[in-house]
Amino acid sequence: MSYALAKIEADARSLARIRAGQLQVEGGKKLRATLAAAGADLADLKAAHKGAAEIAARASADLAPVKSGRLQRTIRAAGTKTAGIIRAGTKAVPYGPAVHWGRRWWPNKAAGPFRHYAPIRPNPFMSDGAKNSEGRWIPVYENAIEEILYRIEGK
Repeated sequence: MSYALAKIEADARSLARIRAGQLQVEGGKKLRATLAAAGADLADLKAAHKGAAEIAARASADLAPVKSGRLQRTIRAAGTKTAGIIRAGTKAVPYGPAVHWGRRWWPNKAAGPFRHYAPIRPNPFMSDGAKNSEGRWIPVYENAIEEILYRIEGK
């Protein structure tokens, strides 16, 4: 086994950890650099990030507060080379982050230069959905890393 493969396997063993509702990849930058040096395509990690985020987004949608269902329908997933992202809200439904994180004041054009008190209690449905579905999306990362290792060993 080459040095690069041993290093990738060591990084893959301590791949994922949950903190504050986010997946944190320990040594992720080093892992990506090692994979690139070994000739792996980082777009493969992009697909894994998106797959994991889709699982967490479905779980988050089940936990989203529903009055009209508009917020729940805006929950979507995206994947980049470095992260899986869950978003809620659009221009037409701008209150997604406020519902998730909460707020106390709302700057409003109708209020002019003044802010008004408009409290929303935090409802971290996206963080909770990601935590609750961890057992389903962690294997997505493990499978992606194993597949990349298999392809590298075959070269």
